[in-house]
Amino acid sequence: MTTKPHRVRSEPRREGQFLPGSFTNEGGTRAYRLYIPGGKHAQALPLVVMLHGCGQDSDGFAAATRMNVPAEREKFFVLYPEQAAQANPSRCWHWYKGEDQVRGRGEPSIIAGMTREILSMHGIDAARVYVAGHSAGAAMAMVMGVNYPDLFAAIGVHSGLPYGVAHDLASAFAAMQQGPGAGLFQRESVIPPVLNMPRAVPAIVFHGDRDTTVHPGNGDQVLAQWAAVHSGEPRPLQLTTNRSRVPMGYAYTRAAYHDASGQALLEQWMVHGAGHGWSGGNPEVWYTEPRGPDASEEMVRFFRQHAQGEP
Repeated sequence: MTTKPHRVRSEPRREGQFLPGSFTNEGGTRAYRLYIPGGKHAQALPLVVMLHGCGQDSDGFAAATRMNVPAEREKFFVLYPEQAAQANPSRCWHWYKGEDQVRGRGEPSIIAGMTREILSMHGIDAARVYVAGHSAGAAMAMVMGVNYPDLFAAIGVHSGLPYGVAHDLASAFAAMQQGPGAGLFQRESVIPPVLNMPRAVPAIVFHGDRDTTVHPGNGDQVLAQWAAVHSGEPRPLQLTTNRSRVPMGYAYTRAAYHDASGQALLEQWMVHGAGHGWSGGNPEVWYTEPRGPDASEEMVRFFRQHAQGEP
């Protein structure tokens, strides 16, 4: 039986609500937290689905990323699915298991079903639904983007891995710990597969170049895998790069791949000196790199530029 949060009140609220809930389907049951921005909503609002990394839960990920801050300011919902400790003692999403890498099965079906239920309950703008994640959650965001391009208008991948590079825990650790320079992507078992997708989903990718948990080469491979999907565009994507620095913080390189109209379909942010934490995250919470550019704000900016049905 699905436990649903309270419906949005009709009268204005000064502050948002952060409500618990759970969702159940044939794939299993998962809890979640849902942020509902305050105020009276005259039109359907967007939704960002946030997938936490290993060792985190929905509350901790919300605190680390501070995604609820732009959600309140710009008025969009944020859904934080939570991996169950019973499913994985470390609360890692099973991005590396074959049954959890396909549409309509396992954890992807739970996340998609949960998302669709929130859409229905709260009258979300179905053209503006996005998914982002960190680490194992980023790898699962890739799974969702590959298998549900009809549901998600764009994805955010922070410290993640390409789709389909692992089939069990051993190959997952191999993919995480080694980069292209070590010959990882030359081994047939972990070569990122070519994706055959009906729609090329825009993606923004963050990675720290000092990440010792998920090798930074994985960020390059995420981009390469996604760029291959976008190679079907009528004209080749145009690349622009710029390097900058956060005041009193890390330098970073931003690469953007634009279509013929100048719209960025792919972005890669390499944060120089950063490790495995969420860039620009809360300094009082684990798994963050507070001195990096604000990944939450940049993902929101990128998402704002994309919607289902737009060219």
